[in-house]
Amino acid sequence: MKKENTTLLTQFILTGLTHQPQWKIPLFLMFLVMYLITIVGNLGLIALIWNDPHLHIPMYLFLGNLAFVDTWLSSTVTPNMLVGFLVESQMISPSKCMIQFFSFVVSATTECFLLAAMAYDRYVAICKPLLYPVIMNNILCIRLLVLSFVGGFLHAILHEGFLFRLTFCNSNTIHHFYCDIMPLLKISCTDSSINYRTVFIFSGSIQVFTIGIVLISYTFVLLTILKKKSLKGIRKAFSTCGAHLLSVSLYYGPLLFMYVHPRSPQADDEDMMDSLFYTVMIPFLNPIIYSLRNKKVIESLTKTLKKLV
Repeated sequence: MKKENTTLLTQFILTGLTHQPQWKIPLFLMFLVMYLITIVGNLGLIALIWNDPHLHIPMYLFLGNLAFVDTWLSSTVTPNMLVGFLVESQMISPSKCMIQFFSFVVSATTECFLLAAMAYDRYVAICKPLLYPVIMNNILCIRLLVLSFVGGFLHAILHEGFLFRLTFCNSNTIHHFYCDIMPLLKISCTDSSINYRTVFIFSGSIQVFTIGIVLISYTFVLLTILKKKSLKGIRKAFSTCGAHLLSVSLYYGPLLFMYVHPRSPQADDEDMMDSLFYTVMIPFLNPIIYSLRNKKVIESLTKTLKKLV
């Protein structure tokens, strides 16, 4: 009977963000506008960095890759979520569900490593300015970027492999707006304790490791800033690091709450709100945060707009 039930399961049902019909169209329009701004903002930032030789330095190389990953992350989740507002019940095949989950883990994990690499870059720039061109050379930048993406792929392969050992025969309803690991584990009829442990150990370790790099880097940055006598130097350092610190704070908070805090059966709605924040809101906010708080980006954008006009 168990085998028959598992072979009959050919579709999952995503419940989406809301069951209230009066909210579906307003939410659809709101998130559609946010998604379009996300795509235009991030791809525009990439194009700006690519076309301006003055931005061909490690800081903006990392920023361009962060914009690419934000576009990837948002495009993995948001289009599917928008469809969910327009249909009565959103169906997704197990294979598409696994592909979406894999893409989500790669992009989300890569972003964690990129944020850590950006923090290290700011540490070297402020604490060791004379050695910065030597330490943060092109070879190291490329290595850090490659390691970030490889780490994302390996992390995704690990969880994907453990998901394939599960069977789904009790329910095909995923209480979420995309295929994430926690909602999938909840509807599995196979013992998923090893999957929970894997999520806690590996996802938790990656977050602790990358947050540790960020905290250590900015502790040294703060100490260096406090030693500066020049008010202009202090302002420049804070303007350089402020955008990245804000982005890190907004990104890691929901992630830590989602994957490291103890689970509870009543956490579905809270998990969806956390997921919404780092899959939709952060990719939407990042190009705004980095553009408005970065003089070089604003200057480059102004020059580009003047050329077009």
